[in-house]
Amino acid sequence: MNIKKYTYKGTFKLEDGSEFTELEIAYQTFGTLNEKKDNVVWVCHALTANADVFDWWKGLFGENELFNPQEHFIVCANILGSSYGTTSPLSINPTTGQPWYLTFPPFNIRDLVNVQKLLADYLDIKTIDVLIGGSLGGQQSLEWAILEPNRINRLIIMATNAQHSPWGIAFNESQRLALSADPTFYSNTPDGGSHGLKAARSIALLSYRHYDTYAISQKEITHDKTDNFKASSYQNYQGEKLVKRFNAYSYWYLTKAMDSHNIYRGRDHNQNILHNIKAQTLVLGITSDILFPPAEQRSIAEQIPGAQYLEISSFYGHDGFLVETETLTHEIRNFLKSTGGATTVSHYTKLHH
Repeated sequence: MNIKKYTYKGTFKLEDGSEFTELEIAYQTFGTLNEKKDNVVWVCHALTANADVFDWWKGLFGENELFNPQEHFIVCANILGSSYGTTSPLSINPTTGQPWYLTFPPFNIRDLVNVQKLLADYLDIKTIDVLIGGSLGGQQSLEWAILEPNRINRLIIMATNAQHSPWGIAFNESQRLALSADPTFYSNTPDGGSHGLKAARSIALLSYRHYDTYAISQKEITHDKTDNFKASSYQNYQGEKLVKRFNAYSYWYLTKAMDSHNIYRGRDHNQNILHNIKAQTLVLGITSDILFPPAEQRSIAEQIPGAQYLEISSFYGHDGFLVETETLTHEIRNFLKSTGGATTVSHYTKLHH
């Protein structure tokens, strides 16, 4: 993993007024920026992902995939507060010389986007040909397209919303209750709250999948069991898997950031905010998504001038945006063809049959 670091030496101010004097941004790039600087594909990642988009979005990003380094200059930055190198609750507070932990300042989606903008400025990227993201990444992408309508040529968002729903906030609060119920969460140690994080991940997984996903993938082959069910084992496994690669404090703050998402906050409610987006836009919904129901994406598409809306049938619920890469490749390729621009489709593109 070729992680790069950019340290912003100025003062970075969050929306609530808090400041960072040396903000670190971890990021990865793939491919080469062409002479015209018009082949940029910028990826905004979701809740617990990282800058290595070739790892977590295989099938859509990779050497021989739709978005590949032969054609494109692909950028993915680790978001503020995350576990993978960008300034976070485990970073050192320069005032105290100790990690921030729960004294880390609260931040929101708009703050995450402003960090992305800092990196784009540093890389001297004035135009992003394709901005893409799903879930929390879609929230960032949508906000960015509003904040800088002239910087984004084409916008692809999926399994996301314009304002986080009471349903989504309730899921996140339930996860934070699990974190805070773990006494070690307040121990101010890097692995503090790990038991709570395991439980939180188990709760989250229920919102990422679907009844049918479990009914088929975790179905028992015998009628004689009274304990030790496959579904129980699966929840434990997934919780432990996250604990090995993430921390409870980042999880706490990032779920809070997701809850804050509201494109109408601080803006004229009488205006159609989405109407200000100039990017040619593709909005994708997942039929079985219970966390971000397709009605949320449909509503976004209806309000962005000329936006295309597509609904993907998936067995995987919300996680379908990460799993259904064959379908995504097909639909996104058609969108790129129909909208032209530098990032089109070449012999490197493959569609699996």
